[in-house]
Amino acid sequence: MAERSSTGLLTMMLEPTPAVAMTLPAEVREKLAELELELSEGDITQKGYEKKRGKLLAPYIPQIQGVDPSLQIDNRIQASSQVALQGSKSNKSRAANTRDERFRSDLHTEAVQAALAKYKERKMPMPSKRRSVLVQSSVEACTPPDTSSASEDEGSLRRQGRLTTSTPYQGHSHPAVEHWFNRVIQGSSTSSSASSTSSHPGGRSVTTTNTTAHAALNVNAAATALADLMAHTQLVQQPDPNQPKPEGQQMCPLEGEPLGVVTNWPPSLPAALQRWGTTQPKSPCLTALDNAGKPVYTLTYGKLWTRSQKLAYTLLNKLSSRNEPLLVPGDRVALVFPNNDPVMFMVAFYGCLLAELVPVPIEVPLTRKDAGSQQIGFLLGSCGVTLALTTDACQKGLPKAQTGEVATFKGWPRLLWFVTDGKHVVKPPKDWHPPIREASNDIAYIEYKTSKEGSTMGITVSHSAMLAHCHALTQACGYTEGETITNVLDFKREAGLWHGVLTSVMNRMHVISIPYSLMKVNPLSWIMKVHTYKARVAVVKSRDMHWSLLAQRDQRDISLSSLRMLIVADGANPWSISSCDAFLNVFQSRGLRPEVICPCASSSEAMTVAIRRPPEMGVPPPGKAVLSMGGLSHGVIRVDTEEKLSVLTVQDVGQVMPGALVCVVRAEGIPYLCQTDEVGEICVSSGSTGVAYYGLPGMTKNIFETVPVTPSGIPISDRPFTRTSLLGFVGPDSLVFVVGKMDGLMVVSGRRHNADDVVATALAVEPMKFVYRGRIAVFSVSVLHDERIVVVAEQRPDASEEDSFQWMSRVLQAIDSIHQVGVYCLALVPANTLPKAPLGGIHISETKQRFLEGALHPCNVLMCPHTCVTNLPKPRQKQPEVGPASMIVGNLVAGKRIAQACGRDLGQLEDNDQFLYIQDVLQWRAQATPDHPLFLVLNAKGTVSSSASCLQLHKRAERVAAALMGRLNTGDHVALVYPPGIDLIATFYGCLYAGCVPVTVRPPHPQNLATTLPTVKMIVEVSKSVCILTTQAITKLLKSKEAAAAVDIKSWPTVLDTDDLPRKKSPQMYKPPTPEMLAYLDFSVSTTGILAGVKMSHAATSALCRSIKLQCELYPSRQIAICLDPYCGLGFALWCLCSVYSGHQSILVPPLELESNASLWLAAVSQYKVRVTFCSYSVMEMCTKGLGSQTEALRLRNVNLSCVRTCMVVAEERPRIALTQSFSKIFKDLGLSPRAVSTTFGCRVNVAICLQPNRLGKLAEQGTAGPDPTTVYVDMRALRHDRVRLVERGSPHSLPLMESGKILPGVKVIIANTETKGPLGDSHLGEIWVSSPHNATGYYTVYGEEALHADHFNTKLSFGDTQTVWARTGYLGFLRRTELTDASGERHDALYVVGSLDETLELRGMRYHPIDIETSVIRSHKSIAECAVFTWTNLLVVVVELEGSEQEALDLVALVTNVVLEEHYLIVGVVVVVDPGVIPINSRGEKQRMHLRDGFLADQLDPIYVAYNM
Repeated sequence: MAERSSTGLLTMMLEPTPAVAMTLPAEVREKLAELELELSEGDITQKGYEKKRGKLLAPYIPQIQGVDPSLQIDNRIQASSQVALQGSKSNKSRAANTRDERFRSDLHTEAVQAALAKYKERKMPMPSKRRSVLVQSSVEACTPPDTSSASEDEGSLRRQGRLTTSTPYQGHSHPAVEHWFNRVIQGSSTSSSASSTSSHPGGRSVTTTNTTAHAALNVNAAATALADLMAHTQLVQQPDPNQPKPEGQQMCPLEGEPLGVVTNWPPSLPAALQRWGTTQPKSPCLTALDNAGKPVYTLTYGKLWTRSQKLAYTLLNKLSSRNEPLLVPGDRVALVFPNNDPVMFMVAFYGCLLAELVPVPIEVPLTRKDAGSQQIGFLLGSCGVTLALTTDACQKGLPKAQTGEVATFKGWPRLLWFVTDGKHVVKPPKDWHPPIREASNDIAYIEYKTSKEGSTMGITVSHSAMLAHCHALTQACGYTEGETITNVLDFKREAGLWHGVLTSVMNRMHVISIPYSLMKVNPLSWIMKVHTYKARVAVVKSRDMHWSLLAQRDQRDISLSSLRMLIVADGANPWSISSCDAFLNVFQSRGLRPEVICPCASSSEAMTVAIRRPPEMGVPPPGKAVLSMGGLSHGVIRVDTEEKLSVLTVQDVGQVMPGALVCVVRAEGIPYLCQTDEVGEICVSSGSTGVAYYGLPGMTKNIFETVPVTPSGIPISDRPFTRTSLLGFVGPDSLVFVVGKMDGLMVVSGRRHNADDVVATALAVEPMKFVYRGRIAVFSVSVLHDERIVVVAEQRPDASEEDSFQWMSRVLQAIDSIHQVGVYCLALVPANTLPKAPLGGIHISETKQRFLEGALHPCNVLMCPHTCVTNLPKPRQKQPEVGPASMIVGNLVAGKRIAQACGRDLGQLEDNDQFLYIQDVLQWRAQATPDHPLFLVLNAKGTVSSSASCLQLHKRAERVAAALMGRLNTGDHVALVYPPGIDLIATFYGCLYAGCVPVTVRPPHPQNLATTLPTVKMIVEVSKSVCILTTQAITKLLKSKEAAAAVDIKSWPTVLDTDDLPRKKSPQMYKPPTPEMLAYLDFSVSTTGILAGVKMSHAATSALCRSIKLQCELYPSRQIAICLDPYCGLGFALWCLCSVYSGHQSILVPPLELESNASLWLAAVSQYKVRVTFCSYSVMEMCTKGLGSQTEALRLRNVNLSCVRTCMVVAEERPRIALTQSFSKIFKDLGLSPRAVSTTFGCRVNVAICLQPNRLGKLAEQGTAGPDPTTVYVDMRALRHDRVRLVERGSPHSLPLMESGKILPGVKVIIANTETKGPLGDSHLGEIWVSSPHNATGYYTVYGEEALHADHFNTKLSFGDTQTVWARTGYLGFLRRTELTDASGERHDALYVVGSLDETLELRGMRYHPIDIETSVIRSHKSIAECAVFTWTNLLVVVVELEGSEQEALDLVALVTNVVLEEHYLIVGVVVVVDPGVIPINSRGEKQRMHLRDGFLADQLDPIYVAYNM
């Protein structure tokens, strides 16, 4: 005890000890109880609670502080331990301080603790969170934890005492329990505060704090922990061989006692009202209370009768539209009355009945966006409601439109609002009398009900059913004329309406109506009213009993001896039993007799199903059953004998209602009668149930007209039954037991679990420290063909990150242990953020809706897909490969074409084609057409910033050559570091003139030297460049102080600034001895982060230019616009080589300029009337995102794209169909032809394999272009198995693939098996191999790995055509012969690129393409801007960029996990939420997933949130 910290002292001062509590005045104690209640309901924040509480106790604290602190602690221990001992002797739980008694019986708490004890502490990696996302500030984090006033010792004393005496632990498991307690006292290993104490109220353990927070648990440690955890989890679901099966006989339907005949029973409810209104007008009918508990108004039967008549007359005769009466008998009318005005409601309800209108009572819509309000609107619309009755005060409080009328709520029909207060209703003339008829089968009223999915149905109740139900209730409850009844329930529906508005009038009873608002202020109010009015009956819910326990200490002089019946309306709930027991424990001494507690079971459809009769009826004693949860989950009743852990204690809900026939049927499928030891849905056949769902005949038939059958299929009765949605069984003595509701039923892997039971278990894990009692929701969502359990709770603001995580992991363990089911997702949300139901409690369906839409905004999330998804398809086992011989025979036998295709022949050489070297072409053009303009470079304003004709370019190249020739040797490598422009092109040719090998390098970004400069340095080093040519500005940058911080600037080779070279002519041009010599090196960083330089010979360079010239029909008269980076691949070839070779003019638009002017490229295309243009995906994306909404403005600026015949996207990836389609769609308005956009394909071994120049109009007939690119749909699941299966558009799992363009002249393509290197057939997936004169000749690396990659450039098939030399592209794809014909009349072979082999993820034996997973993820939530996936230690990591507020970050975790499971059968291991722009993208717009992975592992992403899925 000595190490107690000062916070402990503080808490002790704030917690009045039992001794101190006695000295506090009664009103202070009452206020404390109120505060306590507000907090537990989540109506005030923890901070507000602490503040108000501190204020209340402030005057009394000094009295305690006078004592010497050390004495004070000792006294406290003694005092509390004495209390504890007395407590355990009298075996009464100290209910006064436990806020969540409603949810647990002590047995359950104990079971949870013992279950947790069995778990070894397993390290779970904690999620990491950016500080700004944390909810509380440090001040709040220091507030002392809120525990009840029981001290540590008391908790442990009671625990140990109870454990040693309780039987289940004796013998086998006792040592483990002991060991667990020792561990608890010593401190917990996983978290900084050991929250592994027992959840006995106030049980806190003295812990040694482990100060190392999770910061130390870095990414790698987390991975290891996660991998370790997964090693412990079993992934494949095994059927349980010991699954219990029902063994009892078939049940017999159970009959209630017959309805007694009463001689003067009125023929209908209005007749009863007329009788009492005229014969006993002074008799009290209803007393309404205000928020202080004072009676405001007592409605007498006389008043009720006259006021209802006035209203009925007014509604029928005084409301009209266009001279027609607004209402005719049978019309539906909405009743919108607040819960504190029962009088007006009662008048309105009976007014409608007298006018033969159908009342539809609903909640008051407080805001335009109430939870579920839209559904209520839908109900009103479908019932054809046009008029709403309300009170004056309520009407004033409703949201108003600008006109001053009541606003129309979302989804509601247009309503006329009528205020029923006195001044608006008219006295009927003397000769007018309401028609009082006998009860018929016409609709009397409609009660609304919200289903599990959140839809609202209206249940119609006929006049005869309403009357019969009143009759049955009167008989079952033994109601007598003139009795007084206290009603705490909502009087608008269910038991509150049945007892407090209908049956009460039948029997001329006096109802004391306790509003919800009064209960919140004074939870004892109902008990006081029972005492004051000597009420014989009270109708309550378990919550009301629980609340009254909080405040009962203050009231000594209350007597409940007048009660003959305490009806517990939700007695069917699993936790009502503990409320009943605790309530009896406390109030037995105040005159409450145990036998008057009467739980009942009811449902909106069947009304009252069963009720325990009052003691005077001579019924058998109440029953309790302790049932095995395991049995229940299989739908079987087994009384638990051995394993006290997973049990459910239930109480009976009494006998069947008089005049009813009840049976239990299978809940799913055909309604077969259950066996006696089987749980099923209770069905009722009687004249007092609801009749139908209004306007829903199909559902009505299922629910209200069920015909239960015996196993042989024979109906058990000719009467239809109504399903009650209650799950239960009939026990001994014909008592009905309910174990759950259909609404709360979650069927996981074929086993049934009840949401309420899971709530009870979650709350038994130290409930009050971290979450609010009563603010917890459990529901299931369907993911991957099974239900998955989700638990959402409101977290207290003072719970630390680590504590919450600890609590969450313990809840998972407890639920796993007690229910043997995994929780899929556990989310904690900030206090007061879950949607509320009208009378407190959580709106479950709305919570579920928000969870699925990603709108819950949790502050903590723990997903456990690894542990609870057990129905994944089996991992694929690779089959041994077929040998070559059988394959080739197979191909021939099946008549399958081997998949190969080629572009057209290169044809005749033209005059410039005789040149073997590109530099010779430039010299020839400089002489033949010196002034022909070759290049125009545009700046961000769209004006020409520089240009070059043939001669100008030649002259500038000569100057560079002259500068190099004296300094360098032929064959030296030179790095060209220039911004996009003419300088780059001129120095390239200068190098060729001087016999040097140019290497184009993207210049470093001045604002981002740290990441861009090392790449420059690396290329310079790897390419063995002996010299760097660049501009003056970049020269300074390379040698600046900032550069020195990023790289070693002393080791740069010679840097030559080419800005002011002397006008010198080089002595003579260098002539390469053979075209096979190296012309230039093309370096690029692949998407997997590998820097690869390829060697391009002079022959390959000329062949490339010639092939592109033929494919695109490029001639000197042509103009093309290029918006690409000029540093590598096809972009480089189009910038630097093609114009010189073909002589056409290139309009060069540097993509960087688009950042400041997004319309630059398209405006240039329009201005120069360009027919052919090239861009990259990143440019296309900039245009769709940046200009999507500005097409109108562009049109006004005369941007017209109708000139464009072909817009080709240069790419080394699978075509991005969605992007190209949205681009075409957006710019269609500016005249862009839908056929214009097409794609190209190239890779490292061959930069141009496919190009698709479309021809429109006449040229298409005679031209060389061939058909438009085709799109096919393939089955994504087959692709994972390396197979191509073509499917119809829109079929599930279909993936659209667009042909990558037409194969270039001189290029041959074949599809080869990646393993056997044999040729594959048409429409088979394999690696794309290419053979062409413009293939690169090999990789250029310094690391001597040429041998490793040699087969990339010269490889041969293992059988078939074994002579041709092919280069392997490293891309998977397939060829498919189409029905279309080429210009030559041949059938057209389409090449489809699926993705890069290096990028693919091997998971569960299958091959996944990251882009497919990413596409699914981006679709899952509107705030996900971009996504990238990679694997890491066998875990799939998903990184998403969040474009929205940070509070949405945690919503994404569940959505991402769901969509990847559903669509790809993969479990996400880690979800990382980052800011927009964190995912690195290269100049071609491709994601650099490996860079991202390195950044993640080095902890450089500054993520908003990292979630490790369990």
